[in-house]
Amino acid sequence: PQARAAWRQAMRIPGDALVALHFGRFSVPTKMNPAPMGLALQEAARRVGKPVYWLLFGGSRDPQAEARFRDAACAFCPEVSLRFAGDLEPDAHGPIWSAADVFLSFSDNLQESFGLTVLEAMAAGLPGVVSDWDGYRDTLRHGIDGFRIRTTSPRPGLGADLAYGYAHGQTNYEGYVAAAGQFVAVDVEAAAEALAALFNDPDLRRRMGESARLRARSEFDWRVVIKAYQALWAELERRRLAAPAQGPASAGENPWALDPFIQFQAYPTQILGHDDTVILARPLTDAEIVEIISRDEVMTVPSRLPSVEETLGLLAALPAQAPVRVGDLLETFPPERRALLERALVWLAKFGLVRLSGTSPAA
Repeated sequence: PQARAAWRQAMRIPGDALVALHFGRFSVPTKMNPAPMGLALQEAARRVGKPVYWLLFGGSRDPQAEARFRDAACAFCPEVSLRFAGDLEPDAHGPIWSAADVFLSFSDNLQESFGLTVLEAMAAGLPGVVSDWDGYRDTLRHGIDGFRIRTTSPRPGLGADLAYGYAHGQTNYEGYVAAAGQFVAVDVEAAAEALAALFNDPDLRRRMGESARLRARSEFDWRVVIKAYQALWAELERRRLAAPAQGPASAGENPWALDPFIQFQAYPTQILGHDDTVILARPLTDAEIVEIISRDEVMTVPSRLPSVEETLGLLAALPAQAPVRVGDLLETFPPERRALLERALVWLAKFGLVRLSGTSPAA
C-alpha cells in the first residue's frame, strides 16, 4: 500500500483511479505496436464511465524510437490519461507494479518467444490482459489469471515478399520484423470487454491476481524451473539418440529468411482463412479512413501495404451490417491483387477498422 500511494502520487494518479500498466522496452518495430492497447483502453474507459489511466514503464536507447512508441500509444485513446515512467529511474522496477490494477501487453512481434514481464506481473499479483501469442500462452491462463486475447495472422505463403526483401538486403532485420508485426491483429473488441470486466469488478481483479501470483510462485520459481530444464535436457538427449539421421531441408523455401507466416505460424491464435468472416468495425468517412491509415504508427512499412485507393475500395466493398466471407470478398478484386488485400485485412483489424471472426487455428 505504501508503494502504491507513493507511485500514484509521483505519477499524478488519483488513489481511486483505474490503472493499467504496460511494462517493457519502447520499440514499435522490435517489441510491439502500442496502438491496439490504446484502442482497447479507450473503448473500456467508455464502457466503465470512470477515469482510466495508462501507466507505461520503459524506454529505449534510441530517442527517436522512444518518441515513435509514445506517439503510437497516444494515437487512439484520447479519453485515457497516459503516464510515462522511465526505466532508468532508481528503484522503480520492483515497486511500480503496485501502482496498477491490471497488467496490459499485446505482443505482436516475432522476437517475443516467452514474455518475462507477463510472469513478473503475475508474481506481483496483477491480473493480466495479454495477447494470445507464442510464449504468453504458456504462463497466463485465460479466465483464471487474467485474459488472453485472440490474435490473427495471414495464411502461410503470404509473406514471401517480406522474406525476399530481407534475404536480398532490401530491408534490414528491424524492417523485416516490423513488417511481419504489422500483420498481427489483436481482437480489440474482446480486449475492451476483458478490461471493462476487470475495471468494473474489484473482486474479480483480486481473485485473478491472487491466482496469477500463486501460479508464478508454484510453476516458475527457479527451484521449479531448474528441475524442469534438467528433465527437458534429458528428454532431448533421449530423442536425439533415437532419431534417424535427417536429410537436407526441403526445397522451395529460402533457408536464409523464411516466409514469417510459415516459420512462425504457431505464434498466433488463428490464421485468417477464406472461410472466415470480416465486418466493418464502425462507419467512417473516406476522409476519416485516410487520416487513420496515413499515420506513422499505422503505416509502419508502407511498401508492404495496398495503396490508399485500394484500401478505400476494400473497405467500401464490405457491407455495413453483415459479416462477409473473406474468400467471397477477395473474388471481387483482380486476382493479382488478392493476396495483398487478404493480408491487408489483418492490418485493418489491428487498428480497429474491421473485425475478424474465424475458426482457422494456428498450426
